[in-house]
Amino acid sequence: MESISRRRALAIAGGALLGATGVAATVGEATAATAWRRLVVVTANIGRDDLSQRETAIRDVRHAVDGADPLVGWQEIGEGDDDGREPAWINQYFGERYRNAFEYDPAAHRVPISVPREFNIADRRVTPVHGGKEGVSPNRVITEVVLTAADDPALSFVFANTHYVAGAWNGQEDPYEDWRDSMWAEHFRKHRDLVIAHWRAKGYPVIWTGDCNRDPMPLLLPNHEQRAFGAGIDQIAWIPGTNGTELRLNSTKVVPMHVDGHNARVAVMSVRRA
Repeated sequence: MESISRRRALAIAGGALLGATGVAATVGEATAATAWRRLVVVTANIGRDDLSQRETAIRDVRHAVDGADPLVGWQEIGEGDDDGREPAWINQYFGERYRNAFEYDPAAHRVPISVPREFNIADRRVTPVHGGKEGVSPNRVITEVVLTAADDPALSFVFANTHYVAGAWNGQEDPYEDWRDSMWAEHFRKHRDLVIAHWRAKGYPVIWTGDCNRDPMPLLLPNHEQRAFGAGIDQIAWIPGTNGTELRLNSTKVVPMHVDGHNARVAVMSVRRA
């Protein structure tokens, strides 16, 4: 059997201990944690009540935090106002400093993602939720990207974005209420089991954004999930992983958008490789 140094033995033992307690660790030589870096996350439902405000809203999301290139999960892009202008505005204001994903995807264009170029998109996928019902709610999906820091590929996490079925928990009753409730429950189950559980099994922490259309929104993983906002249907949440990438919340803010009842919500976070 190959002999190992005392330092390597301690590193292996330490990695096993940290893994057993749920804290991210990598077995091997001990390395110092990287510095915390700022990560600004935004969930932004553009809406459609005042279409004249859409471009301003998209521009204001881009500048949600001074000096930051935010990571954005969008909802209602081209939903009910499919004039093609919203994806164009996203590409205009989130241009050369960004990678925009899913904005022209036939199934997922309503919930695209804008990724600042400090991160590379290592993988992407769309998880279908339900096919929708004409006149009630469009199809719903969950968009997902695996992000790695451009200057440190070992720093990696998953970002997911979604929009739950319309009107399921709005306090109003209609002939489709049972269908709405059923689709909401199906969405919740797939969000938990097919997205969060899938990526956590691979070691990734998961950040998700979305319009949940339910307040309060139950926690997907009650013993692990953290939310940036204690109330409201527009949510930003994160779940730790085991790949050594750590996340923490520093502050929150709201960006008024004046399109309809939604304002963009912002979580100013920090991320590092432990």
